[in-house]
Amino acid sequence: MEEALLLKNGDRKLVPIAPKAFVEELKKVTAIAAPMVMVNMSQHLLRVTPMIMVGHISELSLSSVAIATSLTNVTGYSVLLGMAGALETLCGQAYGAEQYKKLGTYTNGAILSLILVCLPISLLWIFMDKLLVFFGQDPIVSLEAGKYAIWLIPSLFPYAILESMVPYLQTQSLILPMLLCSIVTLSFHIPLCWALVFKSGLGTKGAALAISLSYWVDAIALGLYLKYSPACEKSRVPFSRDVFLSIGEFFRFALPSAGMVCLEWWSFELLVLLSGLLPNPELESSVLSICLTTTSLHSLIPYSIGAAASTRVSNELGAGNSRAAQLSVCTVMVLAVAEAIMVCAALFCCRFILGYAYSSEKEVVDYVREMTPLLCLSIVMDSITEILSGIARGSGWQHIGAYANFGAYYLVGIPLAIVLGFLQKLRGEGIWGGIVTGTILQVILLTSATCLTNWQEQANKAKERIFKGRILDDKLIDQLN
Repeated sequence: MEEALLLKNGDRKLVPIAPKAFVEELKKVTAIAAPMVMVNMSQHLLRVTPMIMVGHISELSLSSVAIATSLTNVTGYSVLLGMAGALETLCGQAYGAEQYKKLGTYTNGAILSLILVCLPISLLWIFMDKLLVFFGQDPIVSLEAGKYAIWLIPSLFPYAILESMVPYLQTQSLILPMLLCSIVTLSFHIPLCWALVFKSGLGTKGAALAISLSYWVDAIALGLYLKYSPACEKSRVPFSRDVFLSIGEFFRFALPSAGMVCLEWWSFELLVLLSGLLPNPELESSVLSICLTTTSLHSLIPYSIGAAASTRVSNELGAGNSRAAQLSVCTVMVLAVAEAIMVCAALFCCRFILGYAYSSEKEVVDYVREMTPLLCLSIVMDSITEILSGIARGSGWQHIGAYANFGAYYLVGIPLAIVLGFLQKLRGEGIWGGIVTGTILQVILLTSATCLTNWQEQANKAKERIFKGRILDDKLIDQLN
C-alpha cells in the first residue's frame, strides 16, 4: 500500500507514514477528543445557563450579568485556564517518561499556585463596580454587575482546583471520569440555578451562587476520584517539600501559557467593545455578538482536539518518541481541517436562516448572512489555531505562542480592525475582517514554529526536564554512601 503522508525526522529528511499508523493514531486522538468535547461543553454551559435564566428577570439583570460575565472571564477564568495549560506540558511529558509520581507533584504545586493567584483576582472583583464606572459604564448597571462579580468569587477557588485536575487526568487519557462528573454537575446545576434565580428571590445573586456551588460539586467529585481510584494510584503523592520545589517550574510554563490564552481571548472581547462605538451600535453589537457566540460554541470542538493533540504530543516526547509526536501532529491537523470544512459548509448553506437562531429582526438576519463568508473563514482559522496551540502546550513552547498571539492580534489584527471598521467605514465587517486577518497571521506564525521544530531536540529537552530531579537525587545518594 502507498504511503499517504510524509514527515521529517531529526535529520530533516522526509520519512513516509504508513496509513495503518495514521489510522491507529487517529483512533487514539479521537478517543480523547470526543469525550473532551462534552466535558468542555458542560463547563461552558455552567456559566452560560445562568445568563439565559436571568434574562427572564429584567433587561437590567441581563445587561449587568453579561458585562460581569465578560469581565470575570477576561480578568479571572481566562488567567486560571491559561496558567493550568502548563500542566499539559509537565504532566504529559512526565507520564510519557513513566515518571508517574511527578504528575501528582506537579498537580499539587499547580493547585497551590492557582489558589494563590485567586487572591488578587478576588480583590479586583470586589471593586469591579468602581472599575466599570471609571470606564464610563452606566452606574446602575455597574453596581449590579459588581454585586454579581462578588458573588462569583467563591467559584474561583474550585475552578482553580478543577482546571489543575483536568490536565492531570487528560494527560493520562482518563477522560471518562471527567465526562461523568461534568454530566452529573450540569444535571445538578440547571435545576439548582432555576431554584436559586426564580424561587429563592436571590435573582442574579442566585445565578452566581449556582455557578460557585456547581464548580465545587465538580471539583469535589473529581478530587474523590483522584484520591480513591486505583487508576490514579501510581501518580498519587502526599503533600511534601517537592510540591513547593515544583512551583518555580510550573510558573516557568504557566506565565507564557496564560499569555498565549489571554492575549487571544482579550482581543475578541475588545472586538465587541469596538462594535459599540460604531454608528447604529445596537445592530453592530448584536451581529458581532452573534458571530462571536457562534465561533465560541464551535471552538469547543477544535479546543478538545487540541487537548488530544497536547496529550499525544507530550506523552510521546516524554517517552522520547519524536517520530510518534510528529505523527500525532499530522493526524490532528488533518482531523481539524476536515471538521472545520464540514462545519463551514453547513453554515454557508444555512446562511439565509442562520440569523433567525438568534433574532427575528430581518435587519439582523440579513446582516448575519452578509457576515457568513467571513464567519466561515474565521472558523477554519480558529480550528487550526486551537490545534497548533495544543501542540505548543504539549511541546512546551508556549512562550512562542504568546509572542505570536501578541504580534498577530495587537500589532496587526486590532489596528487593522480599527482602520477598516472606522476609517474605511466598513463597520462590523471591517472590525471582524481585521480580527480574522490577525488570526490568519497567527496561523502562519504558529505553523512556521511547528514546521521548524526539531522534534528530536524537543524529546531530549523533555527527558532532561523530567529526569533532572531524579539525577540530582541519585547524586545525593551516591555522596551519602
